[in-house]
Amino acid sequence: MVGNSNTEIDDTRPSGTLRALAIDQRGTVAVIAAITFPVLVGAMGLGAETGYWYMKQRKLQHAADVAAYSGAVRLLAGDQRPALEAAAKRVASASGYSPATGTLTANPSQNTLEVALTETHPRLFSSIFSPDPVNMKARAVAKVEGGSVACVLALSPTKSGAVTVSGSTSVDLKGCTVASNSNAADSFLMSGSASMNADCVYTVGKAVTTLGLRQSVCQEVRQNAPVTLDPYANVAEPIGSGTCNGRSVGNPNKTTYLTPAENHPSGMKVMRFCNGLDVKGTVIFGPGLYIVEGGSFTANSSDPNSASSASLRGDGVTFYLKDSSLDLRGNVSLDLKAPTSGPYSGILFFGGRQSTVSHSINGTANSILTGAIYTPASAISYKGNSATTNGCTQLIADQITFTGSSTMQSACDSSNTIWAGRTVSLIE
Repeated sequence: MVGNSNTEIDDTRPSGTLRALAIDQRGTVAVIAAITFPVLVGAMGLGAETGYWYMKQRKLQHAADVAAYSGAVRLLAGDQRPALEAAAKRVASASGYSPATGTLTANPSQNTLEVALTETHPRLFSSIFSPDPVNMKARAVAKVEGGSVACVLALSPTKSGAVTVSGSTSVDLKGCTVASNSNAADSFLMSGSASMNADCVYTVGKAVTTLGLRQSVCQEVRQNAPVTLDPYANVAEPIGSGTCNGRSVGNPNKTTYLTPAENHPSGMKVMRFCNGLDVKGTVIFGPGLYIVEGGSFTANSSDPNSASSASLRGDGVTFYLKDSSLDLRGNVSLDLKAPTSGPYSGILFFGGRQSTVSHSINGTANSILTGAIYTPASAISYKGNSATTNGCTQLIADQITFTGSSTMQSACDSSNTIWAGRTVSLIE
């Protein structure tokens, strides 16, 4: 009995031990799980957050890229640093950059623009490991490059033959390019026996040319080119002020001197003609602003058969055509130079921006015009010359037609340079 009793006790021990061991193993798994699960969850959280911050960094870099590109486009347009930064910030914000959490700096340097962005964000899950915020940086550099210096620019966006060279016209453009902003199929138009020598021809639209077109730099006309910017678009149009003078000035075979004496709001000395201006004989214009209102600006009343010659001379002069047409034809010799400083630096003739009257210049073979003939809303018919050495003549008009023989150069001051075909690209 005793033995049987012991035997029963011995038989139950293994079963009790196994149950105890099973209970102990379940407790071990629970402990291990309690220890490892937070680590696993933390690792997954860190992985997800790392991916999130990587995505935010890529978005910030994209914002820097488009901001630099947009700012460089404004740099190409001639904007100054405040405008560049404003354009860059506006585009960056539209691309996901948050000004409330970061900074933007735009550093223009010659033909490049560097944009640097920063953003600061509080941590998400990883804040249990570090209280420091996440700081992000992105940088991009865009450059304005390429293109050619132009001395002829037609501003019309749609007109046919915005630049026209026809008939027996011969145009020799030394060291400069022709640009037309028209999107027409014949934005640049040549016909007949006309000839033109130029560095390049750029058109927003298409070109119709003949064998008379010879380009010394470009192999072919650059069609579908970007719009060429007006270098004088930000120059304020003169205010019509001053005492009115009579239309007729000078006498045949005599020399007359004009000297502006009144003060103009622009800071220049001014002389005003309120019913057009007709020049006879030799007239020498002193430095200053000449306002010609109404009527027309003529020499010998633009009589091509006039027996007497007319001569216009002047250095440092700007003629503002206020609802007045420029009609210099006939037996007229021109030697006029624009100011090299002041509010109208580089502008020789300034046509009103709302005036659509047509203009015509047809000087004698030895005529020299140095500066811009700027009639942004009007068409101009041109025959003339610029200085043979370091000359600077610019034709900027709504529409330009060449007549007769013309020789031009464009060695102009860099601030007044017309750049055609320039492009913007990201370089860093």
